[in-house]
Amino acid sequence: MSKRSMVEVERKEEGVKSIVVGGRRFLPEVRRLKDMVEVVCDKQFLEHADLNAALYFMFRDVFASEEDLRKIKERGLRYDITVMPPNTLGKEFVKTVGHYHPPASPHSNISYPEIYEVLEGKAHFLLQKREIVSESEKENEEAEERIVDVVVISAREGDKVLIPPNYGHVTINPAGETLKMANFVARHFSSIYEPYRRKGGAAYFELTSGKFVKNERYGEVPEIRFLNAPSLDDFGIYHDTPMYELIREPHKLEFLTRPEKFKELFERALRRKRMSEWVLRNEERGCFDRGTAIHSQILRK
Repeated sequence: MSKRSMVEVERKEEGVKSIVVGGRRFLPEVRRLKDMVEVVCDKQFLEHADLNAALYFMFRDVFASEEDLRKIKERGLRYDITVMPPNTLGKEFVKTVGHYHPPASPHSNISYPEIYEVLEGKAHFLLQKREIVSESEKENEEAEERIVDVVVISAREGDKVLIPPNYGHVTINPAGETLKMANFVARHFSSIYEPYRRKGGAAYFELTSGKFVKNERYGEVPEIRFLNAPSLDDFGIYHDTPMYELIREPHKLEFLTRPEKFKELFERALRRKRMSEWVLRNEERGCFDRGTAIHSQILRK
């Protein structure tokens, strides 16, 4: 299946009715504004908004053939597609709720990773790595975790984005076009949304102005590192190959179910220093200079 031809979107008045893949129709789980109220930055917007408004559409366990589904399940994986029409949440771009993944085994401190591909449109993936604070390190009773890294990855059609172990993530649609994205993930766990809801969202909010605003409920957090989608060549995953085709080479997806075997690759995955294009454009226009850090575009709430 090619990136574009694999997904036919059937629309209805309030958004997306279904998608058709390989002649099969899949129905969505709909994320509505009422499911997002805890993580929206602009509380004034919520006072007058339609809380039943549909924001994005999640299609779980998508497959093109029964044989493909057998291969996907055999590897303990799931292939999903998310469709996010352009929208705003008051001052913010439309986004996902945000979640973490649980440990990959009972005796491991390495959580399950995930991999995304942008099928159409543009996306900003806001990743944040957390560490659990020990009792002896706590400055107050609420200091249960600390954020030790924050990365925003800019991705467009064909780009693959790895969510390494121990990173939570939010996906943002910053463009005036529908974002379609796919993901492979281990199928035998449930995502953890509660930390994002408790903190009122991610460590930063992306505003429609392009600015990033710190979420003060986190306290001290690192400044954002901005990247274009890093190469995943080390995993044998290449830009020009549609991600769905990896079911023909399932060994390349083993890192999703056995992440402990790939620790060195994960540690290198986000080290590349490639500036995202919108950062470079802002630099060229004189919005900031690299010497005083990219983060002059980040404002405190």
